[in-house]
Amino acid sequence: MTQTALITGASRGLGAALAKALAPTHHIIAVGKTVGALEELDDTIQAAGGQATLAPMDITIDAAMQQLCRGIFDRWGKLDVWLHTAVHAAPLAPAGHIGPKDLAKSISVNIDATARLISYVAPLLGQTGQAVFFDDPRGGEQFFGAYGATKAAQIALARSWQAETTKTGPKVHILTPAPMPTATRARFHPGEDRAALTDPNAEAARLLPAILG
Repeated sequence: MTQTALITGASRGLGAALAKALAPTHHIIAVGKTVGALEELDDTIQAAGGQATLAPMDITIDAAMQQLCRGIFDRWGKLDVWLHTAVHAAPLAPAGHIGPKDLAKSISVNIDATARLISYVAPLLGQTGQAVFFDDPRGGEQFFGAYGATKAAQIALARSWQAETTKTGPKVHILTPAPMPTATRARFHPGEDRAALTDPNAEAARLLPAILG
């Protein structure tokens, strides 16, 4: 039976790298907002002999996520792996000057969408599937108020789910990737020497045993 991997945030960075790393063994369901980037990912996967289903969707749109998960159930009946790499990186700002729209979008993407996705994806994963979240501990760092608080809340949700499913499944992993030259990091560290950072494809290969373990 075909193994399936849902990757939310698959357009670029670690999400795209993980999609390519899993493609030899899984049918990739790639979710992202950037159609061109998803098409490039699909070309790469197909060139390597893999298969992907592209889902150019916004994870904050509830109806779209319901449709996505219903489509997965109708086609495959289940899901083997879910990797959640989607995140909103709000502009850095002092805590007293965080823009209301930036905070609202951070909450919508990093917390609300994650909570809904857990409720929709959990039945597809069942007892034997695996869910993977990626920590980026910034809570309490100066100027990281919006991102740090909402990313911490996202991981808190994942940790609760992890504790609740220890005996019943699915298995929930929380991994902390090495710093990579992604668009998110570039927003936080402009002018950084990117040559010293870990290539996303290399990091995906390093994380893969933990994801599939």
